[in-house]
Amino acid sequence: MGPSFNEFPHVFSPIDLGPVQLKNRIQFSPTVSAHCERVSGEVTPSMVAYIGAQARSGAGLVTIGSSPVNHDEGRDFLGCLSVVRDTDVPGLGNLAKEAHIYGAKISAELIHAGRIANPIALKGQPAWVCSLSDDLAPNREYHVVTKADLQKVIADFVAAARRLKQAGFDMLMIHGAHGNLVSSFLSPVFNTRTDEYGGSLNNRMRFQLELLEAVRAEIGPDMGIEYRISSWEYKDGSPSVEDIAAFLKEAGKYINLVNLSGGLICDLSLVQFMMPSYLVARNINVERTARIRELIDTPVAAVGNIPDIYAAEEIVATGKADIVAMARNMVADIELPKKAWRGQADRIKPCLHCNLCITTPGLGQPVRCSVSPTRGRELQFEHIAKADKPGRVMVIGGGPAGMQAAQIATLRGHKVDLYEAEGELGGRLREASAMWCKDYFRRYLKWSIRETEECGATIHLNTKVTPELIEAEKPDFVVLAIGADHIVPKIPGIDGENVINVTEADLRLKPVGKRVVFCGAGLSATEAGIDLAHEEGCEVTLIDMLPANMLMREIPFENSGALKDWMKKLDIKLIDEAKVCSIGDGYVEYERNGEVARIECDTVVTSFGLKPDAKVVDELRYVVPDTVVVGDANEARNIYWANHDAFNQVVWL
Repeated sequence: MGPSFNEFPHVFSPIDLGPVQLKNRIQFSPTVSAHCERVSGEVTPSMVAYIGAQARSGAGLVTIGSSPVNHDEGRDFLGCLSVVRDTDVPGLGNLAKEAHIYGAKISAELIHAGRIANPIALKGQPAWVCSLSDDLAPNREYHVVTKADLQKVIADFVAAARRLKQAGFDMLMIHGAHGNLVSSFLSPVFNTRTDEYGGSLNNRMRFQLELLEAVRAEIGPDMGIEYRISSWEYKDGSPSVEDIAAFLKEAGKYINLVNLSGGLICDLSLVQFMMPSYLVARNINVERTARIRELIDTPVAAVGNIPDIYAAEEIVATGKADIVAMARNMVADIELPKKAWRGQADRIKPCLHCNLCITTPGLGQPVRCSVSPTRGRELQFEHIAKADKPGRVMVIGGGPAGMQAAQIATLRGHKVDLYEAEGELGGRLREASAMWCKDYFRRYLKWSIRETEECGATIHLNTKVTPELIEAEKPDFVVLAIGADHIVPKIPGIDGENVINVTEADLRLKPVGKRVVFCGAGLSATEAGIDLAHEEGCEVTLIDMLPANMLMREIPFENSGALKDWMKKLDIKLIDEAKVCSIGDGYVEYERNGEVARIECDTVVTSFGLKPDAKVVDELRYVVPDTVVVGDANEARNIYWANHDAFNQVVWL
């Protein structure tokens, strides 16, 4: 019988994984936070603080992502955890001790990157591969591993496992998914070897089993081993559920837990299934995980676009998995398990699944989160300090940046008045949440509005702020978060009755015809076009001055791949390297390659970007000396920028 104070008896029940007992079924899924020293991978104070925060979250198991067993051939990230030197053991021990203080078990994901090794780390050397295949990048060199190389790889895994055990880690994870060296042996797509490591399924699983046997022999029976594998690689010819189950049955004598992921990182079109965003199916791997669980005896962990703690409870309660692994949800709200345990699940900050948290570690820089500006900055902001001299703060604007500013300012002890010109809070986050599949964004919008309403700030709706109002209120600090306006270039016909802007299209504020042309093909236009095609059956064309390969470069490639798939599925056309010349009744004229062409349409949607109104900003910013300009009013960008810019400037007021 579970506790009476929460709704999650299954997810908060303990589980026995052989040598390891977990207090609950929640795993902080392996991610690279890039908090270690960028080149050496040594443990830093910020890494200890980050792992401490994960452990304090209430998760039963914390797993550190992508720790290469060899820095010369097997590394995929800079700033990742080093397990390659005996001198790493004391630092690893600090991580284990930190996790154990808070009752969590700790593990590290061991990897040999193989074909996906970081070119910077390779220093001009070829990447190691199982076999040569047609899909290998033509601009890189590759080395097909020999039998002697395989023995070296096994020795590297064994040595890394020994160091983790010496450091006091409870488990380790062998990364055999997503197209890395270990995973490639199981797949007939990537394994075309003719020796005893290729051909039949038994041969293709031989290397992995030899590796697992050697690691288990080294660490003994009193340390757990988890194996990560793609339940489906989304590539024709990839291992089937039955193939994977057959391998895992053989591996069962060595391992205690299976992490069933999906997708491939070596194919940019398939990364979307490995790190699924708001554009991809929810619980994406769960049904395959359930099928595999029925065929093997080892406990399994489900991972991949798990929406929330309620979904996690259902997955465990219905027997589809033994453990639920989540990362991004707990990056967004590090107290997710703790709040759920206390019966406060409604207070959990929703994750957008925007994947921007993946971007910075890919550059070797510490993880950051769009909705939690303190994440990855635990050393600096484990607690938000009260202001030395609390004052009156006037926040102007109730969009994402304004709401963030109000929440942080009240937390600091200031008396806050928030002024919003419209009749509701939310700003441009409302239109950014309109797409049918952006339910994560709508949840966050609802959460942020409620948090703002309940944070202690006095909210004034339908109130446009003037310099005179600021002077009358006499605040100590002013936060300008008035957002930005649509750019309207001087194009003939842009004020026609058949022309609307992307906000009006997103929110369906004006009628939209069957044939729609978007002037602009950035993220806002692309998402709006996809939504109109998906929900309204519109025939959509996007026109942009940039070449196709330069569009949407500001978003994670995991998301751009999904957007391209939706465009293809919905037959959305893109006309790139084209300049809109004029708009008429029923058409758009554009110039491309020196020639003018015309496309017929019923509705034209303008999406030329946003720009802050410098005149209004200047009118308001020079009334009170301590005035800061935040979010789109400072520079029109995205939700990540709005939240971080507001936090970074207001946390010091």
